[in-house]
Amino acid sequence: MKIQILGSGCSKCETLTENAIMAVEELGTDCEIVKVKEMDQILSFGVMMTPALAINGKVKSSGKVLSIEEIKKYISEI
Repeated sequence: MKIQILGSGCSKCETLTENAIMAVEELGTDCEIVKVKEMDQILSFGVMMTPALAINGKVKSSGKVLSIEEIKKYISEI
């Protein structure tokens, strides 16, 4: 599984990254977490507001910082 954090590296993007790492650790899931900071790559996902979270290339959320529990829910759906 691949989780992508889309954003420029602002504090909200960093918080989303930390929450994703904690969610993966709590679930014990084998997962790669990648930060996508290049604007052209972010736009290729169709994202207009950051931070955004994508799982396996599909955007699950944009424009807000998801909680650990919300991220765990998205991971469990895969």
